[in-house]
Amino acid sequence: MLSFSGSLKVFIAIEPCDLRKGFDGLHALVTQRLGEDPRGGALFVFSNKRHTRLRILCWDGTGFWLLTKRLEKGTFSWPENVDPQRTKLRLTPQALSMLTDGVDLRGGTLRPWFERDE
Repeated sequence: MLSFSGSLKVFIAIEPCDLRKGFDGLHALVTQRLGEDPRGGALFVFSNKRHTRLRILCWDGTGFWLLTKRLEKGTFSWPENVDPQRTKLRLTPQALSMLTDGVDLRGGTLRPWFERDE
């Protein structure tokens, strides 16, 4: 289980992307599609179309980290894009931990701690 501090910003790209992209490709997606600064200290989470893989891009002050998780069975619980204008969703670090651990976040009403206002 990954553990992140409560003050960490986490953004997930709602639309799937080609996870063959590396550091430079994901950096471009963060700036162009999400409209964020990749060096701002936030985590940026991407998924493939089938939601069986995740990639997280993170800047630690000296360089970029790229974390990848591939599920052997099942899929990640991924939010559906109901607003075509919306490209990202901000999560709490706790919600990201639950997402990566396989908790289905769609199973009920979203609690106030799940999604943060941008």
